[in-house]
Amino acid sequence: MKEQNIFEKDASSISLLKKRLYNSLLVFVLLVIFGSMGFYLLGQLYMPGHFPSFKGWSLVDCIYMMMITVTTTGYGEILQGMELPVIRIYTTILLVFGLAVYVNIVSSMTTFFVEGAFSQFTRRRRMQKKIEALKDHIIVCGLGNEGFHVIRELMTTRWNFVAIDIDEKNLLDKSQALDSNGKFLYICGDALDDKILQAANIGNAYGLICSLPQDKDNLFVTITARQMNKDIRIVSKALDMRTSERIKIAGADTVVSTNFIGGMRMVSEMIRPHAAQFLDMMLRDREKNLRVEELLISKGSNLAGVKIKDANINRHGKVLIIATRNPKTGEYIHGPGGDFELLEGMILVVLGDPVSISSLRNEFSNLAIAENH
Repeated sequence: MKEQNIFEKDASSISLLKKRLYNSLLVFVLLVIFGSMGFYLLGQLYMPGHFPSFKGWSLVDCIYMMMITVTTTGYGEILQGMELPVIRIYTTILLVFGLAVYVNIVSSMTTFFVEGAFSQFTRRRRMQKKIEALKDHIIVCGLGNEGFHVIRELMTTRWNFVAIDIDEKNLLDKSQALDSNGKFLYICGDALDDKILQAANIGNAYGLICSLPQDKDNLFVTITARQMNKDIRIVSKALDMRTSERIKIAGADTVVSTNFIGGMRMVSEMIRPHAAQFLDMMLRDREKNLRVEELLISKGSNLAGVKIKDANINRHGKVLIIATRNPKTGEYIHGPGGDFELLEGMILVVLGDPVSISSLRNEFSNLAIAENH
């Protein structure tokens, strides 16, 4: 059986709580009706035998007596003849049953409102609406060791994203660890389920990252995602190098072998430690936060045909163009000068701080950027 996503679970939970609350209220109303009718009949049939001139209790008085009895308000015995044993026994029975029903109603209402079940449900519904409004976002499937760092980097570089993981506690823990402003959007569910990918708004997504623990799962998600969005960019993790080609054939644009990357990093620390330290500084030093990014000069951009010196690349902050990629030949030119002409479809490889680069990305490529975290 497929796992329900977090919103389906919440809806089911709220439905059960509502049913419990409605049932409690129904029992309470029925108890008041039958209890009041009991008082009324006792007043009509039993009381005249003890008080010949007694004409009975009014229905309003009976209802009022019933209400103060079941709610344990304790305004006293407001009806004439309440001191009679039969009346007191009847009132005691109503008090016992009424108290049980009343406590059940209070408990249901406390669970529904005070303990946050309703507020949690509405908060997650608001989150789903935010996800449905996203465009050009990145879906991250799997929030394990790699997925955690993927999300942190996306937040640093101001990309909109949606995280998918089957473990709700893991999602909540990671959300609290990375974000306190409600910007961490997530769905609890199995990424292998196309309904979960649909809930993540895959149709409007820019990219999808598969970082699930097993290669077969990443392969399946890749196939499903490619069928649901032919234009989406898919990057997948692979533990086994032999699986990489299969995932590419299935539709992934790029496959990253975490074992291979780890091995290369270990070698870099041995033979080029200063270069490795510089890259670490870019990724981890908050005061010198730099990134190597790429910018696409999209179709219709007013930068097409403009020379670099006239493009005012540094208008949002200092950004260094490291290389350019020709859209027709695929050739890279390193360190282009000020007279170099930018072309439509050209890729710029740049170095700069994430805020400046994200602003340029929005202008160059018309891709939505996330609000400040």
